[in-house]
Formats: sequence, C-alpha cells, structure tokens
Amino acid sequence: MIRFENVTVTYADAGAPTLVGVDLAVPEGELVLLVGPSGVGKSTLLNAVSGLVPHFTGGTLRGRVTVDGRDTRTHKPRELADVVGTVGQDPLAHFVTDTVEDELAYGMESLGLAPEVMRRRVEETLDLLGLASLRDRPIATLSGGQRQRVAIGSVLTPHPKVLVLDEPTSALDPAAAEEVLAVLQRLVHDLGTTVLMAEHRLERVVQYADQVALLGAPGAPVVLGPPAEVMAVSPVHPPVVALGRLAGWDPLALSVRDARRRAGGLRERLVGLSPVRGDTTGYPQAPASRERSAPEAPSGVRAVLSRLLRGDAAAPAGSAGNAGNAGGPVAQVRGLDVRRGRVEALRDVGLDVRAGETVAVMGRNGAGKSTLLGALAGMVEPAGGSVLVGGRVPHRTPPRELVRQVGLVPQEPRDLLYADTVAAECAAADADAGAGPGACRALVSELLPGVADGTHPRDLSEGQRLALALAVVLTARPPLLLLDEPTRGLDYAAKARLAGVLKGLAADGHAIVMATHDVELAAELAHRVVVLAEGEVVADGPTHEVVVSSPAFAPQVAKILAPQPWLTVSQVEAAL
Repeated sequence: MIRFENVTVTYADAGAPTLVGVDLAVPEGELVLLVGPSGVGKSTLLNAVSGLVPHFTGGTLRGRVTVDGRDTRTHKPRELADVVGTVGQDPLAHFVTDTVEDELAYGMESLGLAPEVMRRRVEETLDLLGLASLRDRPIATLSGGQRQRVAIGSVLTPHPKVLVLDEPTSALDPAAAEEVLAVLQRLVHDLGTTVLMAEHRLERVVQYADQVALLGAPGAPVVLGPPAEVMAVSPVHPPVVALGRLAGWDPLALSVRDARRRAGGLRERLVGLSPVRGDTTGYPQAPASRERSAPEAPSGVRAVLSRLLRGDAAAPAGSAGNAGNAGGPVAQVRGLDVRRGRVEALRDVGLDVRAGETVAVMGRNGAGKSTLLGALAGMVEPAGGSVLVGGRVPHRTPPRELVRQVGLVPQEPRDLLYADTVAAECAAADADAGAGPGACRALVSELLPGVADGTHPRDLSEGQRLALALAVVLTARPPLLLLDEPTRGLDYAAKARLAGVLKGLAADGHAIVMATHDVELAAELAHRVVVLAEGEVVADGPTHEVVVSSPAFAPQVAKILAPQPWLTVSQVEAAL
C-alpha cells in the first residue's frame, strides 16, 4: 500500500539530509508503528506519504514514494486526499472551520460526497470518538485532547484507505487514548485500513502494532519487523520492555497482561525489598526544607542550572533560586472558581504548593488542568476564590513582575517563541529576565546539544521546541514553574533529560506544577498527584497512593508488579 524506494529528503538551507536512502514497504490493512529518537525524521517520513513533502514543505525529495500506486512526486496532497488522511502533531494547523460538526464534514464536502452520506458518516464518527456531546462546540473552546480527537475524526469521515498519524495520543488522557486506539484497531481489522503511525508514548500503542519500523540515524537502514523483535534492539522502548530487558525475558512482553503472567520470578526476587528514592519511604516526598533536599555535586544541565540559580550570572532582584528559604507555600489557591462562558471550568479548587515540591495535576481531557495553570500564571481571572503566588495576585500583577515569580511553558511551546533564530530567542529571554548575556544560551546548549544559533524555531521538532521554551522560561529563574503537557513530542531519552532538569530545580527549592497525562512521568517525578474531574479536585495525596489506586493513572510497572509497591523501572533496578 505504501512504498518508499531509496528516498532521501533534504530541506532548503539544511546542512544535511533529514532522510537518507529510506526503503520501506507498508502492507495493506496493517498498523505499522514508526519509532525512533526525536529529530531522526519521523514526521518528514510521514509527510512524504501524504505529499506534504516536498510539495508543501519545500526541499528536495530523491527516490520514489507511492501510495496505492500513486506517485507522490506527480500527485499533490489534494490529489491524494481521497486515499490518504493525515493528522499531524499540531491539530490546530488542520482546522478550517469553527465548530466540531462542520470540521468533520469539511473533508467530505471537498470531495463532493452526497449530503445524506455526509450526515451518516458524521454521526458514525461522533459516536466512534465520543464527540457527540461536543458537536456544536466551537473548536476554540475545546481542550487540547478534545481538539486532537476532532482532528482524527475529520480525516476519518472521507473513509481513506491510508491513515497517517503523527503523535495521535500525545494530548489525550489514558482513557481517551484507549478509545482512539480501539477505533484504529477496528478500522484496521474490520475495514482493512492501512495505518502508519508515529508515537513516542509506546506504552500505549506498541501492543497494538502489527509491525514496528525503527528509524535510526540518517543513512542507517529502517528496521521493520515484529514488535517484540524490534523492541529488543530499539533505543526507545516503553517501561514494560525495559522491565523485561532487566528481568531477562525472551521474547519480551509488550502488554501489561503478558508481563504480569511472566513476572512471578521477578516478584520473588523483590520480596523483602522496598523502593529507594532518596528518602526513607522509598517514594518522592516534598522536602520540608531546602537543606533536606540538598543535591549532590551537579554536572551537565544541573551544573548550568545550579550556577545560574546561585547567581553566578546577573539576575533580576528578588528572583534568585532561594525560593526554598521561604516559610510558607509558594502558591496558594483557595475556593477557586473559573467560568468560561456557560462552562464552569473550575469549582471550589484548593491547593497549596510548597518550595521544592513537584505536583502532577491529572485528569481526563477538559477536566480543568490547563485552566488551573492559567490561573496560577495570571492568564485567567477567577470568578470566585483567591490565588496567591509569592504573595501576589497573579492576574493583577504586571507581567514584568510576574515573570520573576512564575513561569509557564504552555502545551504549544511555539506560543512563547517569536524570534527568527535560537540566538535571538535567547537574547530576548536574557533581556526580559534581566539575566546576564548568555544565561539562556547556556541552558539551551545543555538541553539541545548541537542546535546552531541560526536555527529557526519552526525548524525544530516538537520536543526541541519544548526544550527551547523551557530554557526561555528558566532564564528568569521563577520560584514557581508551570508545565502544561511537558512530555508531548519527547522520546524516552529526552524525557529522561527533562526529568533530570526538573529534579534539579526541585532540589534547588523551586516549586513545580505540571499538568500531564503522562503517568510514567508523574511516577518518576511527582511528590503529589492532584486529580481533577469536571473542574473539581477528587484526589490529592502522595503519588504512590493516588496513582496506584487508579487503574487509569497507574504506571506500567505498578500494574505489572502489584501488589508490591513499585512505580518505575529505575526503582526496581536500584533494588536489584
């Protein structure tokens, strides 16, 4: 159905090709999962299937890509629209109408389908993706995950033979992700649809793949094969695979169910042992004081951050990284109510965040997580209750003062990036924060090794843009750091680097609140988990208590080794 023959893609002004000599064949009616580290060209490969590369993106494509016999060199995206449906990493870039129902119908209108056919397919798609209650909603009012489902639905209604999906579950809560993956399974098994999908959250999808295609460094051949065989050699793999490698399972288990059946021997080895994570309980706990969490000698990113936080670079007054010396909470929320039109986004929310504490805010899409971060960042005015950050009311504090107290990295990092080059972004961040020249660039160099000063932010991958936005925000060294879906677009290695940075910040006394669907990140980093539902707090407690008690938010290791108290592979490895 899809065939790549010696395909090389080189973008204009790029120093090297993004793809080199790719040969790949995707059979009809199979779900093929494309994996590989960030920045190796997965999005480029997917866009080549739909003809967006090179007709829309520019650059040069050598070799041949055919889809259902059509050559993408001679067929533009419009001429492939009836065969290929594409959803990219950014659903907002795809929308052309204002409401959910209109968006689902638009693709069929473009193909000239009969009105009665369009009506039936819209209803089917609304039910398939759980969007019926949102059919009349303006797209601008939807949460990130809801928009993602609408974007997927908009390409399903024309009934294409091929679906190309780039990070389709990245913005979805676990339950919504399962719904979308179940739909994809039905399309593959019942309708014979061919699905080519790239996804970093392999713990969600690898067990559903018929084959896995591993894309390595440019010039290396694409490895295509059964999921267990490819995962055995892949540098990116989910926790269930990491646990299987640690335990020596052969073949590897890819699902929690299979892993539980094989984990008996591992459970016996772990009897009498307990997680060790730097405290006596074995779980991450917010330090009562800065002294309790004093870090070891730093290196890498920690070295740069620690140097900046100690004040070795010029800093704005009152913004040094000694937030942990304050006696009270860094942020206080009392009886918070927020309304968006007729929707009550938050209702009677209370929350305290202490210095040195990392809090994960979880819940289904639309539960109010981003709204809560917006209220803490001064972007949302409460309808009732109060919010204090560093003793200030955020929405009444001038932005130049507020940036010294709280920094927000939004779901879409490009919202913070407006300059034409990485160097210009860093210079602007230094100026806005009152930091010494080179402070932001030092962070970027560690978070994004090898990225040149002249690189345009739009040429970075999603994960690289996130790292750049994080460096911009950290330059001001705010005592409170807010992250909205911080691992969207990140592979496991990039997530590990981000986790190291955030652990260092918490150890240096900074409070961190992150809204996330990434249960593995919460298990690794969070001292507390707060669960929101319909705008209300339904759970607030230590991570190991909250996530283990919830099937939706429990990490893979907790499910596999239950009832033993393990959350992450690193805990198990350290104990063994």
